[in-house]
Amino acid sequence: MKWFCLVLSVIVLGCGSISQQGFMAENGKLKVLSTTAMIDDLVGAIGGEDIDHLSLIVGDLDPHSYELVKGDDEKFFRADLIFCNGLGLEHGASLHEILHKDEKAISLGDHLYKEDPQSFLVVDHQLDPHFWMDIALFSRAIDPIVRALSAKDPSHAMRYQERGETLRKKMLETEESLIGVMEQIPSEKRYLVSSHDAFNYFSRKYLALAEEKEEKRFMAPEGLAPDGQMSLHDIEEAVHFLCTHQVHVVFPETNINQNALKKIVFICRKKGLHVRIAEVPLYGDTMGTREDGAGTYLEMIEHNVHTLSKELVKE
Repeated sequence: MKWFCLVLSVIVLGCGSISQQGFMAENGKLKVLSTTAMIDDLVGAIGGEDIDHLSLIVGDLDPHSYELVKGDDEKFFRADLIFCNGLGLEHGASLHEILHKDEKAISLGDHLYKEDPQSFLVVDHQLDPHFWMDIALFSRAIDPIVRALSAKDPSHAMRYQERGETLRKKMLETEESLIGVMEQIPSEKRYLVSSHDAFNYFSRKYLALAEEKEEKRFMAPEGLAPDGQMSLHDIEEAVHFLCTHQVHVVFPETNINQNALKKIVFICRKKGLHVRIAEVPLYGDTMGTREDGAGTYLEMIEHNVHTLSKELVKE
């Protein structure tokens, strides 16, 4: 029941994702499959009632390591278009292989990186795939989505273009508002430690403001993918970051266990720095549901900003 409700979550501008049964229906509509809920959210807002759209990876499943399960091959076969994040995000072997081979698959991140590589971050010699954490950067995915939908369904091209422009305006207005929220947090408190390296784009845009742009304000013990190897050195770096900047709270993520954060808290307390784990987790690689107020892409980012604002100002 939880999975069913998640798939039916209302997305940006009120266009809902559909059930798998609806996606498979023969109704003449364009069928669009997206690997992540964040991309599906944009697709649904742009396609509106003219398409059927579905997210492959739902709930708290890790998009980095997702492997195909029974029934996924039918979704790929049924889809007229497939949008993926790219930039190395979907590196589960079976998913990576089908995305690489399927001519219907469009990698939004890779496309945008080729257009403007300077806007993307490299972390530990790897391209950081979490570009949806920067609203303005993620909004650039609107144009290739509009173009692809229009090419497949030219009779509704004008509608796709209009919805794309409405969505872009909504995203940029929301970002401006959220920057205002972050600006209210004193500079000396605007530091973030979370479970894994999902917040580098977020930090660049919303933590490091104005003259702070070159300062590192985010640290995580786990790398770009939470299924990677974590060393004692990674833990020590996070502890050093917290002690240096006198940060007293670390943030769990909804789909990652808290073991690394608990180790960090324990070591910090032994060093005399009281650190706690925030009660409310952040969304990194996933979105929430309509019930928890993070069922759309923008709601997810808003949740992160307001959670940080509340917790960091406490300290």
